[in-house]
Amino acid sequence: MKHLFIINPAAGKGEEARWLDGAIRALAWDWEVVRTQRPGDACRLARAAAETEEAVRIYACGGDGTLNEVVNGAAGFPNAAVTNVPVGTGNDFLRIFGPDSKALFSDLRTLGEGPQAAFDLIDCNGKLGIGTVCAGVDARIAADVHKYTSLPLVRGLGGYVLSLVANVLFKGIARPMAVRMGELDYRGETAIICVCNGRYYGGGFMPVGEAMPDDGVLDMLVAPKVSRLTFFRLVKRYASGRYREYPELIWDHHGQKLTYASLDGRDVVTVVDGEVMRAPAFTVTLARQQVNFFYPAGASYQPQSRAVQAEAVL
Repeated sequence: MKHLFIINPAAGKGEEARWLDGAIRALAWDWEVVRTQRPGDACRLARAAAETEEAVRIYACGGDGTLNEVVNGAAGFPNAAVTNVPVGTGNDFLRIFGPDSKALFSDLRTLGEGPQAAFDLIDCNGKLGIGTVCAGVDARIAADVHKYTSLPLVRGLGGYVLSLVANVLFKGIARPMAVRMGELDYRGETAIICVCNGRYYGGGFMPVGEAMPDDGVLDMLVAPKVSRLTFFRLVKRYASGRYREYPELIWDHHGQKLTYASLDGRDVVTVVDGEVMRAPAFTVTLARQQVNFFYPAGASYQPQSRAVQAEAVL
């Protein structure tokens, strides 16, 4: 079996990736290292490796965006499996494996020898995602996170919180949208749209704690406009998966399709695994493809207890 390490040199702040070369050279495998130079390279390289029809394990060395590109390249190929080596600014998808996920997925030998599972994917206007799709203020917040994580001493959730404050206080919470999911057919001011295959986004927010990446179900949340006071009062509870406690403020559906469209002529900002998209309308479905995802032996992506989940978020 071949082991292909696709390294994004721009991921993170640089220091996280310094150990990679030595760690890879110590592996007694048939391995190859390639480095991306521009957006789209990771997808292209993963697709080329998968199309050989030879067994290959592909390591996305970077953040959620690098993993997203590799997933888009390898999806649907039974001979290929992917994983994420966490050297990026954010590695939210790996959080489904618990609070020690960064250490677990940094042990390359254990990772490369681990089991794999077929994970579902989200199709968002033709782009695949393995973790989450969000729109509304949550997407605008996520789209601006890198502005703040580039600041000294700001990482992960800190950057998300700074972006949240800036967007909510100065840019407005809601936009007029038409949204359809399950029995909901809504037209009006919409604050949040979130579709989960994984459980985390935004530096550690966990809106649906029971979401599973292999159950054939997308877990969807929609929130209409609320006041700023209500938004800030509830945001931690939303972030820790307590949406069922507020059915009048957060509508949920667990199925395979959601659509939404702008009603004011402006494009809707949508974020797929940290990658920003803009369009007047989106269709989000359970993708027909799956992707094989490998992980360290002993690690589990089963939901943890509510207490452990809340501690990990907060």
